[in-house]
Amino acid sequence: MKRYADVEQYTGQQYVGIDLHRRRTVIARTTDAGELLEAVQITNSPLALAEVLTRAGEHPEVVLEATYGWYWAVDTLAEIGASTHLAHPLGVKAFEYRRVKNDLRDSCDLADLLRMGRLPEAWIAPPATRELRELVRHRAKLVSMRSRCKAQVHAVLAKCGVAVPMSDLFGVAGTDLLNRLALPAAYTARINSLRRIMDLLDFEIDVFANLVKGRLARDPGYTAVQVIPGIGPILGSVFVAEIGDVHRFPGPQKLTCWAGMTPLHRESDTTVRRGKITKQGSRLVRWAAVESVQRLPATTRLGAFRDKLALKRGHNIAVVAAARRQLEYVFYALRDHHVTADLRTPVTSTACPPSAADAVPASTRLAS
Repeated sequence: MKRYADVEQYTGQQYVGIDLHRRRTVIARTTDAGELLEAVQITNSPLALAEVLTRAGEHPEVVLEATYGWYWAVDTLAEIGASTHLAHPLGVKAFEYRRVKNDLRDSCDLADLLRMGRLPEAWIAPPATRELRELVRHRAKLVSMRSRCKAQVHAVLAKCGVAVPMSDLFGVAGTDLLNRLALPAAYTARINSLRRIMDLLDFEIDVFANLVKGRLARDPGYTAVQVIPGIGPILGSVFVAEIGDVHRFPGPQKLTCWAGMTPLHRESDTTVRRGKITKQGSRLVRWAAVESVQRLPATTRLGAFRDKLALKRGHNIAVVAAARRQLEYVFYALRDHHVTADLRTPVTSTACPPSAADAVPASTRLAS
């Protein structure tokens, strides 16, 4: 990269690329013509980052990748008045295939993409949304840990040849069975340990559920999404936290694409191939959408749509299609803060109900 001849004399717009790592970070300052002004490596700290950015003039254009631990860097840049951009990791993945790849090249390339207007950007969630996500995601992790503990209990019983006749081993009947077991000492010790861990996890799960509920108690979008059949307080909190500002999406189709719920599309010349859903988005949003339609009765619109499509395409495809449509309903509920249609009543037409993203009058969007 060409270096600017007289760094001290340059007073134009600066573009700053930041290659952020866990301990150290490389920062490259460039001119509006792409000439390198300065490249410096710092030990990560808000003070060191702010000190380098003070040499970038007023309101510099700064870009960093949405990588491990980017929150503190974005907050520091916001405090010093920089115009901050977040590069989407998938959009800059081509960097991996260069013959020469190092931190300086990465930071300079990020600055060049921003300068040329070709940067694939990710949304920078505001601090309040990030805090809500921490609570929601931690609760999800705790539930996942509890599920693994339950699976281990089932595995121990299988090793010992103990039949489990009930559907829920951890309900009233299942708990009575576990209390009456007479197994060798090692297996009993492991089961008892897992049960104590699950009791602790139950407590922590309830704590974080209450924290989330308290934060969202007066959120109109959170109230609106719970009107949609299949969505309760837990799934509603996932949608609100992970989606954030729904107005950043022009329509429901963009939301379903962002969540990775749309099919993969590959087209070249006369060849077109559409595959499975991309899954390039929030895993929690996909899980919540699928979970919300799994047990919907056939008396609801989405339940009827799911069952009818299952006869033609199979259960799994039908559930994913219903989940994608559910996410469209979520879009309008979060955007308008109310649901204008009775989604608990199935359509009377024999045809599959149209998508909520179809062009229909605003008063009937959710009714479609």
